[in-house]
Amino acid sequence: MAPKDAKTVKTKYIYTFGDGNAEGNAQMKNLLGGKGANLCEMNRLGVPVPPGFVITTEACTRYTEKGREDLMEAIREEMEQGIAHLEQIMGTRFGDRENPLLISVRSGARVSMPGMMDTVLNLGLNDDAVEGLSQRSGESRFAWDAYRRFVQMYGDVVMGLKPESKEDEDPFEVLIDEMKKKRGVANDNQLTTSDLKKLVLQFKELILQRTGEEFPTDPWEQLQGAVSAVFESWNNERAQVYRSLNGIPEHWGTAVNVQAMVYGNLNDNSATGVAFTRDAGTGEDLFNGEFLVNAQGEDVVAGIRTPQQITLEGSRRWAELAKITEEVRREKYPSLEEIMPEVYRELAAIETRLENHYADMQDLEFTIQDGKLWILQTRNGKRTGAAMVKIAVDMLNQGMIDEKTAVLRVDPHRLDELLHPVFDPTAIKSANVIAKGLPASPGAATGQVVFFADDAESWAENNKPTILVRMETSPEDLRGMSVAKGILTARGGMTSHAAVVARGMGKCCVSGAGAIHVDYRARTMTVDGQTFREGDWISLNGSTGEVYEGRIITQEPALSGDFGKLMKLADKYTRLEVRTNADTPEDAATALRFGARGIGLCRTEHMFFEGERIIPMREMILAADETGRRTALDKLLVFQREDFRGLFETMHDLPVTIRLLDPPLHEFIPHDEAGQREIADDMGVSLEVIKDKIEELKEANPMMGHRGCRLGITYPEITEMQVRAIIEAALDVKMKGIRVIPEIMVPLVSKVKEFEAQKNLIEATAETIFAERNERVEYQIGTMVETPRAAMLADYISPNAHFFSFGTNDLTQMTFGYSRDDASKFLPIYLKQGLLDHDPFEEIDQYGVGGLVQIAVERGRKGNPNLSLGLCGEHGGNPASVDFCHRVGLDYVSCSPYRVPIARLAAAQASLKNEK
Repeated sequence: MAPKDAKTVKTKYIYTFGDGNAEGNAQMKNLLGGKGANLCEMNRLGVPVPPGFVITTEACTRYTEKGREDLMEAIREEMEQGIAHLEQIMGTRFGDRENPLLISVRSGARVSMPGMMDTVLNLGLNDDAVEGLSQRSGESRFAWDAYRRFVQMYGDVVMGLKPESKEDEDPFEVLIDEMKKKRGVANDNQLTTSDLKKLVLQFKELILQRTGEEFPTDPWEQLQGAVSAVFESWNNERAQVYRSLNGIPEHWGTAVNVQAMVYGNLNDNSATGVAFTRDAGTGEDLFNGEFLVNAQGEDVVAGIRTPQQITLEGSRRWAELAKITEEVRREKYPSLEEIMPEVYRELAAIETRLENHYADMQDLEFTIQDGKLWILQTRNGKRTGAAMVKIAVDMLNQGMIDEKTAVLRVDPHRLDELLHPVFDPTAIKSANVIAKGLPASPGAATGQVVFFADDAESWAENNKPTILVRMETSPEDLRGMSVAKGILTARGGMTSHAAVVARGMGKCCVSGAGAIHVDYRARTMTVDGQTFREGDWISLNGSTGEVYEGRIITQEPALSGDFGKLMKLADKYTRLEVRTNADTPEDAATALRFGARGIGLCRTEHMFFEGERIIPMREMILAADETGRRTALDKLLVFQREDFRGLFETMHDLPVTIRLLDPPLHEFIPHDEAGQREIADDMGVSLEVIKDKIEELKEANPMMGHRGCRLGITYPEITEMQVRAIIEAALDVKMKGIRVIPEIMVPLVSKVKEFEAQKNLIEATAETIFAERNERVEYQIGTMVETPRAAMLADYISPNAHFFSFGTNDLTQMTFGYSRDDASKFLPIYLKQGLLDHDPFEEIDQYGVGGLVQIAVERGRKGNPNLSLGLCGEHGGNPASVDFCHRVGLDYVSCSPYRVPIARLAAAQASLKNEK
């Protein structure tokens, strides 16, 4: 029991920063979120940051568990102290009529989630404070524009006033458009102070009419509402989708960042913008970004006005892409470097300092208020897969990071972007360019036009490739963006929502294609008089910004020298070998090109489905007796032997693991009467005989039935044929000077005697062939551990085995009792409700399935210390699963050819992370 005078330690929920001091630092991201931690760190570095305070992620957890009233009471005193801290630094007072303190309220999770959660700006304004702001700034129009923006944003974010349907426009924007039309002006900046006052009244009336609540005038009520809205937004749909796509745990929560407002829309000596210390699309070491004069941050991202480039070099490049003359560029779209050279030099010095400090590419948000530069945020910038590789290698070459950091810096998942096809240059030459925008996220995409995110989702469910076409995207479009092949927007620059999110997803994106007009109600896109309807095909080149009519042929990508250097570094630090799952010489060659160190799984059944092979396969299955089966198998032997020769020649002296026939025989049988009649004619029997045989083969649960080693035990002639094909092919290539050691794998073993029976048959068949040819080759015999019983009895099986390969696809099915073919009906619900953290067929379940693997590793090596251990399920290309395989002591993983580089990098990262 605690002493009577012991005091309860009160949880600290708020950390302040400002004037070069901060209670937090960059190492406190888990508590302060990435944005808050970096705001504190920049203060410590002397970077000009508007003062503020951070409400911690622990407060978010408390809010979620106990509700708004409980949290607000718990943080009331600290929040009052935080506001007092701002008042002292800024020389203003919260809610004061004469000299009001105005603040922004922003989210900030541990990792960047751009646009997924909510923000409120200009908080603290009311009918009294707006007059004080007007007098203090000397800009009446500016003050009322800030008030208009605040009411609009608060009404949307906090009070929930949104469009009633997806076809409807933002109700606030409708009122703005009506006012502009009435005044005969083209944009918001041309509205007068009187116009803005009327809009504020109209907005408040709209809010009352649609929500039944008055717009709050008390700044403290406004603050509590905004903080609550940000915490609530952690669990909004788009944030949940983003977390799911990026593997961000739900329990992390978000922090809330409260800062004094600075204004980029105060006058023409003010501006706001977003900058990257390197090119987020290509990785080029070039400071770049966009800004707008006399604007707030949302104006840049929304793309309503054409943003200007920060650097002169960037501005000239942009003009060249947009086909704008140098004279027009200088007159209408000058760079920040040209119009505010002193501010630009300060910004350039800060970006260099921050990149050097964090040793990574930074994404900055900044505001210039009447010539004074303020940095609102810095974070490690989102980038494409290609940029990720280039930046890591460049920073290594520049001495900014070491080799291990370079390897750890690249997300293995993102390598996928570098490995898939790009447009065929020949096809591109003849393609019809219908529009051009900004190359917001590199890559090639071909698909059918859709205009709404939910349509992209439903089309994707029917395996229809889509291009999501929008005037501009918003966080509500996230689901559709994640499944679309590419994204095309009419508005927005390189820092727009579409561009940033697409780069983060690795999606091809063309933004700011101003020539296109989107009619949501008609579901059409018009370009220079040509109309494209929903379902029409278009293609996007995210590397050039070009939009093409129709479908375009693609080809294999050329991998850069940076990619090769990264892969060499990965191999230098890895222990776990990476093989490939390949059934053809073509797949094997692709995997070799990507650095595979052998074949970890050749599925022989895939060889029987092609062309004329299926006929003798069906004859074998439907034969009345062993003689008939052997006759058919003799025909298949010719094909199998040739297949294995091709694989052995391609892989040369690398290991090749061949799984004996595994699937249920019914998979090879025609289930339509026409197909059955055809096979009856080929075999010279009646249709009824074939139907009776097919009925005989029918199983209630075929994946748990007559398959795997059970086939070889029931029909030993199948195993004999396959072993003969393997050994004879190995002898044939040996004559060509190729040393191959085939690894013959017995599938679906659950009893020791099953493995021993097949092993004895394999050895006897091999010895027969050696006697016939008077020549020998080395070979190994192992088993695929894919039943829980095999895992538990590994120490009994391993003494007679050269290797185990974990077939985690079936092991997952049998451990969970989930059918891979049917689980899609309920897995999404399980994932959404948090019953599962991830799809167990994509990422290995480390406690259940992984626990069985660990038992099998320990017991298998106990029975045979020289046992080779690998994994060949789909998990072999999943980085988290590769890390698990490293930790439990496997020798290799095997995955599909295009995932080999991903697995190689993941294996290296597993070595480096676990050495720490």
